[in-house]
Amino acid sequence: MGDVRAFREEYRKGIPSWYLGWAHFAFTSLGSLAAVVFAASRVHGATPRELATIPLTFLFANVTEYFGHKGPMHHSTPGLRLIYRRHTLEHHHFFTEEAMACDSARDFRIMLFPPILLIFFLGGIAGPIGAGLFLLFSANVGWLFVATAVAYFLTYEWLHFCYHLSPESLVGRLSLVRVLRRHHATHHELAKMQRWNFNITFPICDALFGTTWRN
Repeated sequence: MGDVRAFREEYRKGIPSWYLGWAHFAFTSLGSLAAVVFAASRVHGATPRELATIPLTFLFANVTEYFGHKGPMHHSTPGLRLIYRRHTLEHHHFFTEEAMACDSARDFRIMLFPPILLIFFLGGIAGPIGAGLFLLFSANVGWLFVATAVAYFLTYEWLHFCYHLSPESLVGRLSLVRVLRRHHATHHELAKMQRWNFNITFPICDALFGTTWRN
């Protein structure tokens, strides 16, 4: 615990004085929700085949989450070393299995993706893929992909945020959060972080690929 306290104190020295944790949370939440609502509003008369885009996108996102976490977030990769540093070298030393909860809203900076990532995700990933599906299949498929992908992104952010709140908080006491927090806390053991429990949201791929830690 002493090492964690020392790391947190040092990390907090680099947080700008103007940083507001709840503003960060609001930007991520409201920006994502606005994108989901807008994309969903563009869907009209979707067929059952088009609606299959929703579960397929969900599964695609779960696989992407798994391999993105297992790969560049935990292995230094050319061009992506900033992700590795922020996640493995900072996040995993700020929070350990014995110290999972944040101390204040200023710690949200290490819990949430930087705000710019939402803009990158929309403009560089969800938008272009959605446009491609729009052209290849139909407008509904494209918009359903965008709505589901952004909703998954927000689910990731919200759940991960909840894992690092106090377990005695109103949200922390929710049954689903308790179960998923245990899964994530195991991943925060430094000896296990590169081999086990890579799903942040729902451990589907961990189950499929045999990377769920069994106590």
